[in-house]
Amino acid sequence: MGEHNDIGKKGEQLAVDFLLKNGYKIRCKNYRYLKAEVDIIAEKGTVLAIVEVKTRSSTFIENIADTVTPKKIKLLVLAANQYVIDNDLDVDVRFDIVTIHKKNNRYSIEHLENAFYHF
Repeated sequence: MGEHNDIGKKGEQLAVDFLLKNGYKIRCKNYRYLKAEVDIIAEKGTVLAIVEVKTRSSTFIENIADTVTPKKIKLLVLAANQYVIDNDLDVDVRFDIVTIHKKNNRYSIEHLENAFYHF
């Protein structure tokens, strides 16, 4: 497995730990629907958070959150809709991004709630 895959897996676990620490219940990880994959589906109160995790090393210059493309957003919305239908949920859905930035052996985490709305 490539180093970027290792960093990505570590980032997803850090995001799960961060969300749990902040009162979220993890409902699902790596949920797939058609061509979409949702990294984390978490719940807090009556809100279902569809969470995209972006992990980068210190050599990455672009704003991490800006790497979520309109196509990816459409796929996340599609998958979130299907998850809600399949699980017969009556919740508000929110789309979040958790960014993980690795510099040397340190990780910083930022949680962007309502990172995008709908397309």
